[in-house]
This record gives sequence, structure tokens and C-alpha cells, in this order.
Amino acid sequence: MRHAHPVETVRSAEAELMARLPEGALMQRAAAGLAATCARLLGRVYGSRVTVLVGSGDNGGDALYAGAALARRGARVTAVLLAPGKAHAGGLAALRAARGRVTAEQEVGLADFSCADLVLDGIVGIGGRGGLRPGAVPYAEARRRGVVVAVDLPSGVDADTGEVPGAALRADVTVCFGTYKPGLLIDPGASYAGAVQLVDIGLTLPQPELTALQHADVAALLPLPGAESDKYRRGVVGVAAGSATYPGAALLAVAGALRGGAGAVRYVGAAAEEVVRRFPETLVTEGGPAGAGRVQAWVVGPGGGEGARQALAEALASDVPVLVDADGLTELGRIGPSALAGRTAPTLLTPHTGEAARLLAGADGGAPAAADDLAARRLATARRLAAAYRATVLLKGSTTVIADPGGAVRVNPTGTSWLATAGSGDVLAGLAGSLLAAGLPPLDAASVAAYLHGLAGREAAGAPGAPVTALAVAEALPAVWRAVRQA
Repeated sequence: MRHAHPVETVRSAEAELMARLPEGALMQRAAAGLAATCARLLGRVYGSRVTVLVGSGDNGGDALYAGAALARRGARVTAVLLAPGKAHAGGLAALRAARGRVTAEQEVGLADFSCADLVLDGIVGIGGRGGLRPGAVPYAEARRRGVVVAVDLPSGVDADTGEVPGAALRADVTVCFGTYKPGLLIDPGASYAGAVQLVDIGLTLPQPELTALQHADVAALLPLPGAESDKYRRGVVGVAAGSATYPGAALLAVAGALRGGAGAVRYVGAAAEEVVRRFPETLVTEGGPAGAGRVQAWVVGPGGGEGARQALAEALASDVPVLVDADGLTELGRIGPSALAGRTAPTLLTPHTGEAARLLAGADGGAPAAADDLAARRLATARRLAAAYRATVLLKGSTTVIADPGGAVRVNPTGTSWLATAGSGDVLAGLAGSLLAAGLPPLDAASVAAYLHGLAGREAAGAPGAPVTALAVAEALPAVWRAVRQA
């Protein structure tokens, strides 16, 4: 599992460790790990051309010491000082002692940047806010030939949120120290980070508020049948989805639910005939959720149309977990958080940013915010929704963010842009609902579902990638389930 900590926590841990170490020792640890990564990327260090972009403070110091280490191995290193009066004195002295070149001339720096084999981005560290300063913007816009390695964080990315308020330097590799930063795992910042490598510098850190699951974590959470299992003990998931206008949403939600670990799927809605024809193992009940019989969780809303409001009300009146998606979210946004008042069972909301805007408007009583603005603040948006509705929120998008009302947050590391296709969210809703019915808590059900769904999208698209259908994503789920268990 990848753990991420906010800047304030990292700073506190660094201060505690530095109090117990000789002066400068912590920076030397970071620089040594950074230099080792750069050497591996270069392959042949001797004779290579390295440009170090140096801002003020310790981030620039890490970069300078790493540049000095590469210079001692024969690299031709040029340090470009973007804040000449504030560059780290010890790092500058080390680079000069290793026969590195130092310049503060922008034209020279841009020329070196463009032709270097490797660029070290030490402009702005984790404490930076508000985007790049004007003097650094040309480097974000310039063409480059070599590999760009960010020191702890790509310059211009907010470490705590992943927000990118202006120009930012796009890295091929980011070497982060001590712990992952949230901004490295959440878009849009994550898209600037490239491959992220963690260097352990000995920090003692508390339990993180933000995590990202890996294969082993998902494998440990997958619901597996035991010797005494039957279809009812494994859980029954109810799916209230589809309408005369959108019967396919019912099929896709059921397709995801059948592959999500529950023992049976019970369907209610207008597409019963189509569902049974395509999936004869589905249990079909006339009427709405209130008369459907016993289930362990409900999925409400995909393609529900005008019937979504009644189905939502009946499902929320039950004492089992309820996942609300699509048209169900539209209805929930019209009612607001009061619709969930008094519920003792968990609720899981699965909006995209447009639906999130309507939900927040329903909670705040104002006009919906622009979806693009919410997408740029994914972490804050998910947390606001979870707090306002006192529900677990799976916010879909380029980075899927899952937020619990208690404060825990997970980000999903899998996926492909090919998943941006009609019906993909219906499959995800059915899958997550099935995991809820199988007994996973909402945070785990949402996290595992997003992880498997992302892998299934990659599997269906293949390499280097091709258009996929939502049904193909559902059909790829068993293969990725097996792959996760075997890893």
C-alpha cells in the first residue's frame, strides 16, 4: 500500500529526525537516493550532460548535492540558479568543488535544459504554493531532449492536493523522500509526476489519511467463498436500474454485479425481460426494492429515468448498504442530505464531477459549481461530499478518489482513458454493490471495485490500447480478479 502524508506532517517528522542527526545528514540521505536514481536513468554517467534547475531552499539543495555526486562520476553538470541570492550555500559549494558549472543566465539555462541528457527539477519543493514564478515558466514551456527528474515533487504542483494553478514542469520520474505526497497520486498533479520512486530517509510518520491500494492489498480484501458457503451466505445484491429509455444500463449494472463476489443478483426494474434473456442466472422480482425480498445491499440509479426517485426512496428505507449512482444521484441532489438522515446502514455515492456539482448544490442550496473546477480540486471535492452527506464517496475521473465521512481517503492507481465510454460507470456500480453485499465496508468495496474496474479497462483495451465497450470491461473482470490473487 502506498501511504501519502501532507506537508505539515512531513515537516514535523523531518524536524524531529534532524534534531537527532548531525547537521546536513538528512539532506545528504535524500541527495544520495536522488543521485542513485539519476545514475540508473542515465546508464552511463561519465560524459553525460546534466542540468540542475535550482530554486531557493532545501529542494534546490537536494538537487545541488545530487548534481555534485554526478559530477564526481564524470558528468558535465550545469546548475541554473533561478533565485541566485537564495540558493543553498552548502549545495553550491559541493557542486563547485566537484567542478560543476553554475549560471544564473536564463538564455544559457534554457539552452542547457533543451540539450541535456537529464534535468533535475529542484525549482520548488513541497512547501511551494500558487504555481511557478515567472522566471521558471519558460522551463515548463521549453522543448527538452532528455529525462526530467523532479525532486520530491514536480515544480508547480501543490503537494497536498495535486492542484496545478498555473504552469508546471512535467517530469518523467519523480523521486520523493520519506513518504508519498498526496499531489503525486491525484490528478492533475499525478499526470505531471511520471513514474514515482520513493526514497526512505528514515522518517517516523503517523498513520496516513490518504492511501493507494496495490495488488496485495486488493487480494487480501477480495471476498472468497468457503466450504460452507451457499449463494445466500455469499450475499445477494439488489439492482434497481434501467428504464424503457435506458435498458442497457440495467444489463451493464447486472453484468458488473455478477462478477463482484456476491452469490446472487436480484433485479428490479423495467428491463427485466432483457436482463433475464442476457443473464438467466439473475433473480427477477416485480415492483421496486420494497417488495423484492431479502438483499444484503442495493445498487440504485443507473439508467433509472423517472423511476429512480421511487426506487431510491425504497432502497434508502431499508437497513442494508445502498450504492447510489447516475439518475439516483440526480434525485438525491434534488432532495439533499436530508434524504439520508436517520439511516443506520452505510451509503456509497458514485458521482462523476457533474453529478458532484449537483450534489453539492443540493447540500449548500446554491447553484452548481463548474464540473471542471471540481475536477481540478478532486481531493477537496470528495471530502466535501463525504462530509455533507455523511456517506462514502467514490468520485470518478482521471484519478478516482474515495473519501469516507470519517476522514480516510484512498486514490485508485489503476485505469485507462479508454474507460471513458458509455456504460462504464454502470459496470462499476454493479461491481461495487456486489462487493458491499459480500460484506466489504463501503471504503473497501469502493476501493476494490475501482481497482478491478481500472485493471479490467486495461485488459479489455490491450496494449497499446484500443476502444472498448462497457460490456467488454465487465467480461474482463474474472481475468483481472485471478491476476490480482496470483500476484
